[in-house]
Amino acid sequence: MSVARRSTPKALQIGDELSNPVILRAIRGVTGRLPPLIGKPIRLQRTAGLRDDRGPVHAGSFLRERRIAFDCTWAEFPRILVHELFHFVWLRLGNARRHAWESVLAGEWRRHSRGELGWSAEWRKQALRSGDLTRRTRAWRLYCCESFCDTAAWLYSGLATHPEFTLAVNLRGERRRWFLATIETGKLSI
Repeated sequence: MSVARRSTPKALQIGDELSNPVILRAIRGVTGRLPPLIGKPIRLQRTAGLRDDRGPVHAGSFLRERRIAFDCTWAEFPRILVHELFHFVWLRLGNARRHAWESVLAGEWRRHSRGELGWSAEWRKQALRSGDLTRRTRAWRLYCCESFCDTAAWLYSGLATHPEFTLAVNLRGERRRWFLATIETGKLSI
């Protein structure tokens, strides 16, 4: 494992298997669109054959280990990187801001909105039942976390379009405004 490069944030440690110019450029591009990252370093590494209980996955965040493992295409890397980084942001976001994000999503839910900004949130949204929101079930809270991370990936990955960006444009605007007012006001604690 090599130490973070001079031109990448100190909060990220880039594994040797990710130390090619294309990936380093992608990392700099992504982190250049984010508010400054603060916190103990997170190791980024490439790991073939990542799976969860549902099957193959693009990446996994190991919060206690402060590590992100990737098994995605290089084209998907910027979007997946942002998504996984924002799991660390979510962990340190605090209850007040997490509840404020839940309120955004609850408003969408009450309007029966469809679509999402990534598959990890989409399949969880589709699996929600009517009482999940009012009881703040684990399913609802996991959906909120994944929606937060997918929204961040939409905002900061540099991709204008993607097949997984299916949320209505007006709802994207509401989410963008929330991020501007809540996330982009200072440094990102990871």
